[in-house]
Amino acid sequence: MLAIIGGSGLYQLDELSIEKEHVIDTPFGQPSSPIVQGSYQGQSVLFLARHGVNHQLLPGEVNYRANIFALKALGARRVLGISAAGSLREGLKPGDLAIASQYFDHTRGKRAYSFFGDGVAAHVSTAYPVCPALSADIQGAAARIDQALHIDKTYACVEGPRLGTRAESFFLRDSAKCDLVGMTNVPEVFLAREAQLAYCTICLVTDFDCWMDDPAQHVSVEKFFATYQGAITKAKAILPELLRAPFTHTPVEVREALAGSVLTADEALTDSQKQWLAVLRA
Repeated sequence: MLAIIGGSGLYQLDELSIEKEHVIDTPFGQPSSPIVQGSYQGQSVLFLARHGVNHQLLPGEVNYRANIFALKALGARRVLGISAAGSLREGLKPGDLAIASQYFDHTRGKRAYSFFGDGVAAHVSTAYPVCPALSADIQGAAARIDQALHIDKTYACVEGPRLGTRAESFFLRDSAKCDLVGMTNVPEVFLAREAQLAYCTICLVTDFDCWMDDPAQHVSVEKFFATYQGAITKAKAILPELLRAPFTHTPVEVREALAGSVLTADEALTDSQKQWLAVLRA
């Protein structure tokens, strides 16, 4: 089943025929919002508003672990994120859509980054953090409706909630070689891998961050929303086309990411640890 995580400005899917609303708790706390389950293009889909249905959560306040765990527990096997991002490249223009294949973590260590710890040790490879099969499916859907889509970009995740300085923007662009900057995809992308979920995000380019010399091009909340609605419309047009075709099989390095990664012996785990780990391993 596909799960969709909606970012800023996307708090519901109007085309989703709602069947259930899941208000659940997890071993890692409560998700950002109730998780809606319904039918979309004849397929069962889950939808979660990343920032809450009233956008009450800052990026650093989102309970990413609870979100990913809840989606996995409800039967998701693929996660499509939709996120706003600033552009660090002139060729990535406001209103464009892009897919990241790599991530640079420039957050500040305030977020819960892993399901593991507190008695359960594991180390999961994130050399290639995005599922190539799901990415290819999204690219194919976009191509079939002639929607331009930038691919293979590098996304820098910053802590926020403030908008960045020019020094930070130049560092991410020139030193870290990033193409996009946002506040929400880390640790979401890495937790999805720990949960053995195929993950990919469609980034909605809203601004040029603040690296350009012209201050009129710098990011602001007002400009963000002026551009974002048009980009959301483009992204939402990809969804029905994505769901019309069968998904490509998730590669083994994603679907079995925990194989050999958990170092703690099963007999050393508590019953509660065994229970949540079983969900991740399912």
